[in-house]
Amino acid sequence: MSTSPTRTPIPQRFKGKVALVTGGTNGIGHAIALELLREGATVAVSGLPADAEEGRRNFAAAGFTPLIVAGDLENEAFCRTLVTEVGTKLGRIDYLVNNAFSFLAKGLDATRADFERSFNVGPFAFAQLTQLVAEWMKRQGGGAIVNVSSISAWVAQPNRWTYNTAKGAVTQLTRCAALDLAPHRIRVNSVSPGWIWTREVDKAAGGDRAKYDPIWGQYHMLARMGHPVEIAGPVLFLLSDDASFITGTDLPVDGGYNGLGPEGLGQTTKIAGTK
Repeated sequence: MSTSPTRTPIPQRFKGKVALVTGGTNGIGHAIALELLREGATVAVSGLPADAEEGRRNFAAAGFTPLIVAGDLENEAFCRTLVTEVGTKLGRIDYLVNNAFSFLAKGLDATRADFERSFNVGPFAFAQLTQLVAEWMKRQGGGAIVNVSSISAWVAQPNRWTYNTAKGAVTQLTRCAALDLAPHRIRVNSVSPGWIWTREVDKAAGGDRAKYDPIWGQYHMLARMGHPVEIAGPVLFLLSDDASFITGTDLPVDGGYNGLGPEGLGQTTKIAGTK
């Protein structure tokens, strides 16, 4: 099984900046928040109440104590409370990473309530938080927003009407928000991860990553699953001044998933370092 790579932080790249990362108590969001902290940012994260304590322990183990605000982004009032609390306590908001999402995968059996949950926690919350945070960014003279989308926004997958449709909406939200916020020097981009070893994926594998990494890895040119820290690096790039002329675009971070044909890796394909 592929081991999680280590990343070398760029010291103090985000010193003096404040970032809000939703769903930052575990998984991809936690990796993004942790890398921002390592590069000098002041970070606030949101997470479900059931995950807040776990998030505190994980950050503490790495030597950090970010502001953690517990609540459910399906609640419109919580979205407002979150931005107000972060902005008031930390004084500004330079970056927003819309990461929290409901992984609700249903197709023909999907109910209206299923779609409402998928969109409320997904693109609806992304949009509201973007609107609210943009008010802080306008006063500060600019900022950057990254939405975490998915390969599921770009392809058809079985029994995924709810999740894939909601992720697809994130793509258009990113473009439209980027256009409207450009005059305010606010950039908006997205990333589309492939299959990543998150808590939910680990549950699906029964904790047996050694078994499932090559099985699920066959859908990627790199013949393996990705790791949360491998999404964090590209997100930090898009937030940084190195991406100052990039807005309204999606960056695939998918190990070659979307470029793979129906024949997959083929019978003769060899990846360097594999048997």
